[in-house]
Amino acid sequence: MTISTADRRLRVLHIEDSELDHQLIMAQLRRAGLNLELHRVDTLAEVRQALDEPWDAVVSDYNLPGFSGLLVLDMLKESKRLLPFVLVSGEIGEDTAVAAMRTGASDYLLKKDLARLAPALLHAIEACESERARIEADRELLKSKQRLHELAGHLQTSVEMERAAIAREIHDDVGGSLTALKFDLAWINRHAQDPAVLQRVQSALETVTSAIEASQRIMHNLRPAILEQGLVAAVQWMAARFERRTGIVTTMRTSHDQMQLPAGVPLVAYRTAQEALTNVSKHAQATRVHIELSVDSGVLTLELSDNGVGIAAGALAKARSFGIRGLHERAATVGGWVDLSSNSKGTSLILSVPLMADAMDQLGGDEGAAVAHDPSAWGGA
Repeated sequence: MTISTADRRLRVLHIEDSELDHQLIMAQLRRAGLNLELHRVDTLAEVRQALDEPWDAVVSDYNLPGFSGLLVLDMLKESKRLLPFVLVSGEIGEDTAVAAMRTGASDYLLKKDLARLAPALLHAIEACESERARIEADRELLKSKQRLHELAGHLQTSVEMERAAIAREIHDDVGGSLTALKFDLAWINRHAQDPAVLQRVQSALETVTSAIEASQRIMHNLRPAILEQGLVAAVQWMAARFERRTGIVTTMRTSHDQMQLPAGVPLVAYRTAQEALTNVSKHAQATRVHIELSVDSGVLTLELSDNGVGIAAGALAKARSFGIRGLHERAATVGGWVDLSSNSKGTSLILSVPLMADAMDQLGGDEGAAVAHDPSAWGGA
């Protein structure tokens, strides 16, 4: 893109101690068709003051009374202003020119070659504006990613709170009604004499018992009440239940019998283990799973590894790999992260969560206590 002189007037700071050279450079730039204001300064104090003003570019001599153009370039960098800087000198060595370019100069040229100044200046301004646009785009992208991350965290928390609310309704309404019905059927079973009635009652009792067990299973999946006993107990219970259900040998090792953890962390770790075990049962074709839960150096680590067939290299990059993405987003809600590695000998998933200092003061506390803003607490919704 070419900068149009008809559309824009350029403000250029010229650091030059020779008025004659200043006039020559101004004439050369205007002869090239540039519409510009060229302001000259020649002392370090004037340079410092001028750098506070808005400029489109800086053109500087190298040798100046008491300082050099490289010093001006350093000052420009310290001010963190993204401005094109073109070094112009009567005589400049190759080493000096290389040093200037490494420091951040846009270009350099000799005063005997001023015909190159206008194109060099325009190119430097264009490159600088492109860099500003890129930085602004990166900033906006970062903001967008942050907003999406916050939204994902909010959705994760909202889902858990809704699950807790549904689990409570099942427990209070459905579970209570089924239990009352079971008592009534048991009373009829004790007092009825007709064999046909007794047979029907016994069948109804079996159906109600199955419904109660199903409602309890649904409640556990919606809201793991076992977490009130602590994360260690919850993961141990999950591992034992997984082994009974799938026949896959599941072992667990932990660094502490009880862990005092910040609000929300137990539920994130529990859900991560739950998702990982679900994937093992569905896809891994494994015969063994090992779970390790530890706290060391202020970091909670949950690792699940299996001896299955592993995950195909392209599977993790699928556009619809929402399970893996969900694990990453869930971990991020408590400041943690997930590492996943896989090969033909199995898969390993590691959840790492840095813990707050006050949560590490004492291991062995009651992590299951209800916390108002903790969605893992029964009253969290």
